[in-house]
Amino acid sequence: MTAKLTDIPFSVLDLAPIVQGGNAADSFKRSVALARHVEQLGFKRVWYAEHHNMENIASSATVLLISHVAEHTEHIRVGSGGIMLPNHAPLVVAEQFGTLESLFPDRIDLGLGRAPGTDQLTSMALRRYHHSVDQFPGDVAELRGYLAAADGNTPVKAVPGIGTQVPIWLLGSSTFSAQLAARMGLPFAFASHFAPTYLHEALRLYREQFRPSIQLDAPYAMACINVIAADTDSEADRLATSFYQMARGIVTNARQPLPPPVDSMDGIWDDMEKAAVLQMMRYSFIGSPGTVRAGLEAFVEQTNVDEIMVGSHIYDNSARLHSYSLLKPFFKSCH
Repeated sequence: MTAKLTDIPFSVLDLAPIVQGGNAADSFKRSVALARHVEQLGFKRVWYAEHHNMENIASSATVLLISHVAEHTEHIRVGSGGIMLPNHAPLVVAEQFGTLESLFPDRIDLGLGRAPGTDQLTSMALRRYHHSVDQFPGDVAELRGYLAAADGNTPVKAVPGIGTQVPIWLLGSSTFSAQLAARMGLPFAFASHFAPTYLHEALRLYREQFRPSIQLDAPYAMACINVIAADTDSEADRLATSFYQMARGIVTNARQPLPPPVDSMDGIWDDMEKAAVLQMMRYSFIGSPGTVRAGLEAFVEQTNVDEIMVGSHIYDNSARLHSYSLLKPFFKSCH
């Protein structure tokens, strides 16, 4: 059965962007304001991603940011989208998220990624090495065991953590994590907001290969997309130029704080950069409420996802909050 847009929940991916003229402290204030806002709108969860050595993203200490936002909200789920497991010992992650779950019961999600979330040099500075990526399935199983129900025969226990059964998600931009999530019976989130190529293939494999588990008895798939909504198409297009400049920085490896919008991208990107940005950000829905809704309805019909996670890269925070407000009529509220 094909899902309807209004029958599925929406969630938020907040990269805690640092904007031009701002700093990390400003970013955290923006994140709290956004989380409170989308909580009132009925969004289901808000996630933060672990990135390192990036001048435009302030969520490197992801666990601390999750705790800060959870403390300043009441019921919205707060979690990681994701923790890059190759950077960490599974026991430490279990203890951290066991602590979060103990502080904020039934509100914490643990999304796990297989990439380091940074460049090779920074990965080495984190004291983790690339062979750790190959150990990802075993590390997920180990972490899952630390959060499982208490077993008297377990020699190493995560305290806190053991018995909390914090929900684990696997995140991916290819088919690898989709198949691993299916095999382990875990929910799966696809990073279609920046890596659209394998979206449909990953969803197909996940659903075909899914095996029920203690955590989940049927496949549950979420796709992350970009949305910039405004009262008019022209205003949304202008707001989106901040997003395009940010994406161009990824393509050219010249990252910088999120810049203010401009009247035109002409002279900022060349034809090759524009093509690369538009390909990478294929699943971006930009425009007035009517324009965005039509695009989202088509996306849900094509993917049949169970949940949508929305990222909105907008320079002005009031415009960012308004963008999320405009989505309220489109989805199933989680109040």
